[in-house]
Amino acid sequence: MRISVRKGKMMKNMRKNPVRIVWLLFGFLSMGIGAVGVVLPVLPATPFLLLASFCLAKGSERFHKWFTGTKLYKRHLDSFVKNRAMTLKTKFSLLIPASCMLLLAFLAMRNVYGRVFIVFLIVFKYVYFFTKIRTIPAGQKFVPETEG
Repeated sequence: MRISVRKGKMMKNMRKNPVRIVWLLFGFLSMGIGAVGVVLPVLPATPFLLLASFCLAKGSERFHKWFTGTKLYKRHLDSFVKNRAMTLKTKFSLLIPASCMLLLAFLAMRNVYGRVFIVFLIVFKYVYFFTKIRTIPAGQKFVPETEG
């Protein structure tokens, strides 16, 4: 009986705002792509899992709570979301595949301005990741706040 009450309430909310269904669809699609990215080194998992978290939060509080409780979320996003920090391994597992894809675009590009823009993107990624996102030792989950 309790499940049917929840389901009825959720369906009522979906009818009021059908855009929530779109958010949920994008959330689950992003989560699926992120899960594949965990296994395939060419596909970065973290951006898709962040997108999944955002979309599921927009779509349904219940699904967002469920997603943040999964092992997938806890292994790949928890420390970043809570502390804005990543291990060096996580940073490189994001940067290297993305850089390889940008290098392929660079090689395929004949336009000089396009090539300059791609080089800018590659440099910007590395500068951002190593100046704006703190690096924590492997296995560390909590990052103490620094004074200053």
